[in-house]
Amino acid sequence: MSKLNSPSYVMRLMQERGFAAKKRWGQNFLVDKNILGKIVEAAAIGSNDWVLEIGPGLGVLTKSLAVQAQKVISLEIDSDLVQILQDVVTEPNVEIIEADALHVNWKELFTSLGWGGEPVRLAANLPYYITTPLIMKALEGDMDFSTIVVMVQREVADRMAASPGSKDYGVLSLAVQYYTNAAIVANVPRTVFVPSPAVDSAIVKLEPQPPSVAAPRDELFQVIRASFQQRRKTIRNALKPLAKNWGITLEQLDMALERAGIEQNIRGERLSLEEFSELTVNLMIGV
Repeated sequence: MSKLNSPSYVMRLMQERGFAAKKRWGQNFLVDKNILGKIVEAAAIGSNDWVLEIGPGLGVLTKSLAVQAQKVISLEIDSDLVQILQDVVTEPNVEIIEADALHVNWKELFTSLGWGGEPVRLAANLPYYITTPLIMKALEGDMDFSTIVVMVQREVADRMAASPGSKDYGVLSLAVQYYTNAAIVANVPRTVFVPSPAVDSAIVKLEPQPPSVAAPRDELFQVIRASFQQRRKTIRNALKPLAKNWGITLEQLDMALERAGIEQNIRGERLSLEEFSELTVNLMIGV
């Protein structure tokens, strides 16, 4: 077992290096070998795989990933942590890169480090403050991931796996459904981190798949986002501004809803991805 699984060792290491976790970057370091094992197992990394890790912290997950993978690319924004990581993570197949994961081009970075098209997996304990943008970048970017396994705030995990009609269901739920099969692997208590965050977490596994609906992606998500802009509005009222932008009359909007078999007074939170797709296709008839 890595010493990084020991809370006392982690606290001593931070003290010796004069390092204090920074709240603005959501720095909470995992110190539980069982949770670590669940992340690695869910990622199902092969010896030919490259792995992208975001926010490696003190390197406990990094070192475990390196045992399985051909190459691990770990992106860390904090220069103080990078200095510690360079001393702690000595595995030859790991590259510690000081970078903002949200703004670096992942594919260009991998290519510059010798990537030749091998399977790529994303495995990370994502920083809470930019979890959703990072997930959307992983889903919508040009890097094709074989598997995405992330530890996120429990609230975000619930939104990712939510079904129509639930309070957690929204744009993120639909985006995850559009691009992947999603499953919550395990719930993670706040007590397995140093320092402990104010919320519990969950491990989520996303398996990318081709879209299963017919509507064009850009138009589909314009309709989805408009439908959730004000959750309490009916679908008809929520879509009025978008219809105007698309040059669609209210009569055409009503006809599109009717053709799609959707009641005018239903709220967007009750519609499935397939229903949003059907509605989008019918709205585009009037464009």
